[in-house]
Amino acid sequence: MTLYAKINTDFSENYIGYSALAIIASTCLGSVAIMSTLIGGHGAIEMFMVFLSVAICSAHNAAILTVQKPKLVLDLLITSLAINSLIILINTLF
Repeated sequence: MTLYAKINTDFSENYIGYSALAIIASTCLGSVAIMSTLIGGHGAIEMFMVFLSVAICSAHNAAILTVQKPKLVLDLLITSLAINSLIILINTLF
């Protein structure tokens, strides 16, 4: 059994608790990504990164609020954390 399959099973079994934690994690990391982006300026590239961060965090939160399948919520959480971490890394390095 892969790591993703184990996490998916656990997430599905404890959906309500993990959803609350996932909203906090996604939103906090998204806000850090936006802050680090706007520190660098407010040009077109920065505004695209802000849009990307807001869009993926909103998609994840909307999936939870509309009670989508746990697999979709988990996939959106992983995507949100990955994209926001990448934005933070890009803004830190450049």
